[in-house]
Amino acid sequence: MKFSRLFHHPDHHDTYLRNFIFGVEDSLVSTVGLLAGVAAGGVTPRAILTTGLVLIVVEGFSMGIGSFLTEETTEEMAGEKPRTLEAIKGAITMLISYCLAGLLPLSPYVFLSGNQAVSLSVIVSLLGLLLLGYGTSLYFGRPHPFKRAFKMLLLGGAAVGIGMLVGKLFHL
Repeated sequence: MKFSRLFHHPDHHDTYLRNFIFGVEDSLVSTVGLLAGVAAGGVTPRAILTTGLVLIVVEGFSMGIGSFLTEETTEEMAGEKPRTLEAIKGAITMLISYCLAGLLPLSPYVFLSGNQAVSLSVIVSLLGLLLLGYGTSLYFGRPHPFKRAFKMLLLGGAAVGIGMLVGKLFHL
């Protein structure tokens, strides 16, 4: 029996998993990209923490609302009656996964400052992306889980690099 069949049973729970994966991936990339960019701009550690917390909470809620509206709209477009409770559960999954994942890249800024905080934040986020890519490959029974993991790592890493570059270019 395939590893994926032990755990994956296609049904409405896919909505939760889809929201979880999207929430974690987006939060790791967006949060670390923003924090690295802001840190590269030379702001205070307190400003970095405040900025990070604001981003995590606002984007978590925004992503949750977006998930809710998307799920309902998708069902309506398919000619189905929207399952509002399922859409709410998906939105809550998105909100929680986004907020919790965002704490990973933010946490080094609580204990460290400067390049040490930036470096550890980037490393933790990239490792998170690597694990997320690998784990979802196993869960869905996709071939070549390391390839999927590195794809997620490289694409997320590019976004982090863009955040740092913008922070350096527009340092005011």
